[in-house]
Amino acid sequence: MTGAFLAGVVAGYGVAIPVGAIAVLIVGLTARTSFRVGASAALGVASADGLYAALAAFGGAVVVGWLAPLATPLRLVAVAVLLALAAHGAWQALRPTGPTRPAVDADDRPAPGAVRRGLDTPLRAYAGILALTLLNPATVVYFTALVLGRGGRYGSGAGAATLFTLGVFLASASWQLVIAAGGTLLGRTLTGARGRLVTALLSSAIIAALAVALLIGG
Repeated sequence: MTGAFLAGVVAGYGVAIPVGAIAVLIVGLTARTSFRVGASAALGVASADGLYAALAAFGGAVVVGWLAPLATPLRLVAVAVLLALAAHGAWQALRPTGPTRPAVDADDRPAPGAVRRGLDTPLRAYAGILALTLLNPATVVYFTALVLGRGGRYGSGAGAATLFTLGVFLASASWQLVIAAGGTLLGRTLTGARGRLVTALLSSAIIAALAVALLIGG
């Protein structure tokens, strides 16, 4: 059971670490309002990751038993999906891009259009960022590939699925809260061109490592 939780933690960091538009929004929101609002937004991201992880884990726990005779080809498909996601993330990070608008100005005011005024309260920030994060269904593909690829290695019941989901949520929440807590100082570091490159490549490395682990662990 502990293995399922740790697998969820690693998977959660794999999907949470890349710094994209949502992270920039959280940074700008925290800088303009308060850590309480930024933390609520961060938990909205973690909740979305947790919901997608639960969908994959609980659905996968049922499907794994049905697909037991196809365990080897299923694992190979999962490895291919994870490697494709890792390669895509690295390519997105390394390809040339045009100049981007900073999340906050030099005097710590949000850049025009960087933060939506409708997210000024903790409840609105949580609900708004949750909804925005749920618009990325590729996350559930990522978690499903992991769940089906590992089969029943860490258990296939509701308990293992719950621990996997909890691990994903806690990992995602811890990273998003770091971004929110960093406010403008850490936010500028992470959301700048170099920060985005490093976090995207780190995420790709984690996902690729998970793929290799599935391949050699089967």
